[in-house]
Amino acid sequence: MTLTLTVSDEVRTLAPGFTHVAVEAHGLVNGPSSEASSELLDDAASRLAVRLDGRAPHEDPHMAAWREVYTAFGSKPSRTRNSAEALAKRALSEAGLPRINLLVDVYNAISVAHLVPVGGEDVDHIEGGMRLVRATGEEDFVTVAGGEEVVEHPDAGEVVWRDDAGVTCRRWNWRQGPRTRLTEDSVSGIFLLESLSPMPVAEAEQAAAELAELLQKFSPGAHISVHR
Repeated sequence: MTLTLTVSDEVRTLAPGFTHVAVEAHGLVNGPSSEASSELLDDAASRLAVRLDGRAPHEDPHMAAWREVYTAFGSKPSRTRNSAEALAKRALSEAGLPRINLLVDVYNAISVAHLVPVGGEDVDHIEGGMRLVRATGEEDFVTVAGGEEVVEHPDAGEVVWRDDAGVTCRRWNWRQGPRTRLTEDSVSGIFLLESLSPMPVAEAEQAAAELAELLQKFSPGAHISVHR
């Protein structure tokens, strides 16, 4: 892996059952959402419905564990849901899942089908390594509000992903910043699958393998590696 990922001791203490699996890919071909990526999302929504069997997403044991961790670092999980729960909620609604671009559609489909948070970052826009830390509250998080670029600051103690330039994702996996977002011009990406106990590590690894296969399918010439 060319990109360094580290998890701070403070985060490990907060969530000792946390595991992440990374899929790194170079030579990707992205583009607008297609019929194929749309079918993936529809299939993922169907798989989710079978998995939940009439339950709400937050009633799933894995999502319940994420809610407990969010509460532990001071976030309200019913208002700032982890990315998998938020996507699952949309998948079960009349509106359904959004179509964004090929790469985002692919990793969103994996997230929904396996009910595991998955994030995708453009490696070419990451400065230094990525670190999962508890924020001091002074870090910069550059986002967009009302069409204008604005700088926010995470809450002290909030769990964030960051690089040398600032925060890339707030509240663990709640809101990604635009600086490292995968766009249609992206050719290199890092995809993080994040799980907590009681999800078996093997299930997270299976989801990562499925993601790697799909990335290879949509970008046949890409070099893809999976790392725990």
